[in-house]
Amino acid sequence: MPQEFAPGSPFALLTGAETAAWYAYMKVHLRLEYELNRQLRADSGISLADYHVLVALTSAAGGRMRVTDLAIRIGWERSRLSHHLKRMRERGLVETGPDPDDRRATGVVLSEAGWRVLREAAPDHVGFVRRAFLDALEPGELAQLTTSLERVYDTLVEHGTLPRPDDHP
Repeated sequence: MPQEFAPGSPFALLTGAETAAWYAYMKVHLRLEYELNRQLRADSGISLADYHVLVALTSAAGGRMRVTDLAIRIGWERSRLSHHLKRMRERGLVETGPDPDDRRATGVVLSEAGWRVLREAAPDHVGFVRRAFLDALEPGELAQLTTSLERVYDTLVEHGTLPRPDDHP
């Protein structure tokens, strides 16, 4: 039997199936963020936010991006990223400075220490992702989830405020 919500509840605006899907997503999203951050901190001494930055930089040639492009890639406000990059720079994980192609822009590049930390963190992190997320899905479910999430992402880009990252079709 579908759960009834009080008229003032935001869930009252959704159908029972929509509420169930959104609630299931939020439970997974919030718990996954917590567990991924905990695993990275315990096993590698870096945060999930650090990992997001490091992985995003690996998708760019030479591990280098403009700060604005990196913010778009990981879905952060530029000011949040700038503060986080300062802390990562202080720990030697990244280097920042004028972008070589546009000296008015700030660039960020993975340092040797950043590459090393990422290489060391990846096996345990990927193992945790496999155990906690991927192994819960059957092969057909994995393909279906991928298709569904890509469609949701495209809709977010269409209706959201951030542009599509340059390297994503």
